[in-house]
Amino acid sequence: MIYLKTPDEIEKVRRACILASQTLGEVARHIKPGTPTHKLDTVAREFIVSHGGRPACLGYGGFPATACIEVNEIIVHGFPSNYTLREGDIVGVDLVAELDGYNGDMCYTFAVGDVDPKVLSLLQATKESLYAGIDACCEGHRLGDVSNAIQLYIEKHGFSIVREFCGHGIGRKMHEDPEIPNYGRRGTGPLLKNGMCLCIEPMVNMGSRNIFIEEDGWQTRTRDRKPSAHFEHTVAILGGETEILTSFDPIAEVLGDRFI
Repeated sequence: MIYLKTPDEIEKVRRACILASQTLGEVARHIKPGTPTHKLDTVAREFIVSHGGRPACLGYGGFPATACIEVNEIIVHGFPSNYTLREGDIVGVDLVAELDGYNGDMCYTFAVGDVDPKVLSLLQATKESLYAGIDACCEGHRLGDVSNAIQLYIEKHGFSIVREFCGHGIGRKMHEDPEIPNYGRRGTGPLLKNGMCLCIEPMVNMGSRNIFIEEDGWQTRTRDRKPSAHFEHTVAILGGETEILTSFDPIAEVLGDRFI
């Protein structure tokens, strides 16, 4: 069941999204060769808690960390570890901040130092497909319009959409209806209405779309071990307009000309 939020509830989601955005801005300060990925998780957890929030991923279904850390071929749900970032890596950081009972969810895939131009193209296309999906996310459209916009953009650029994972609604719960696939047909799916809060998050592989889930049941990588990218925003439909509630601006302020 899709739960439509009141303007007051959307404002609470917005505040959680601001905290999530600021958290990724703080994480961005530590994206460099030599940083162990568990450091990124610690930075995220301490920042959220110190600003009155709760790391919603920590303990969710047994997940052991504040952030999903997605290095190179890891698509989603990567664990922080002693792995130290290397020049040429990419690393997605996906996190959810809960504040006053409402959640904000976002992901950004960082380039570590100088990255292969082909991999950089993957990151750029994935991020641009996110905005293509958001552009299609309008009151009166169908959810399939969002899915189709993402799919067409990615396939036009020669990359592969991951089909086993998708975006979702958000509010008091981290994951709410509806599911938002990153592929589909225009004119299908639920009608987009005022009061919807949605997480749009394309996950895109450089090679095949096929995935492999590790024995822990969480960490998911590309089967061919080629790189994967992941970008996410939380958006709301309010007053007939679609507003992006999360922001990459705090990341851009830190990265400067290294911002993708």
